[in-house]
Amino acid sequence: MSSLLSKTLVITLIFLGEALFIYVEMVVAKSYNLTDKSFFSVFIKALPFSIIFGSLIIAGYTLGLKAFQNIWIVSVTSITSILIMEPVLAYLVVGQTPTRGALIGFILGATGLISALFIE
Repeated sequence: MSSLLSKTLVITLIFLGEALFIYVEMVVAKSYNLTDKSFFSVFIKALPFSIIFGSLIIAGYTLGLKAFQNIWIVSVTSITSILIMEPVLAYLVVGQTPTRGALIGFILGATGLISALFIE
């Protein structure tokens, strides 16, 4: 497999795995919050999805270290995918916008990530 194809696969696996895992987390949290179902029943229904989507993340990390030869690139890919997808999914799934403090925290987190990537 070519280097570019390997790296593209890694980024796709991590981004997709993180996005789907976050989606399941939020759907389960919302479901538990809005229904009278027990925690255990909601948790058990989500577990197979968590295993599958978590496996995508593990595959991305495993293949990523081989493809990039640097765990930091793989970690930044994971963090960036979370930074992009989590706020979008929070709004789309739960329908909430961030409070002022959460928005400030998000901006500071994004600034820290950008600093880590581009400042030596």
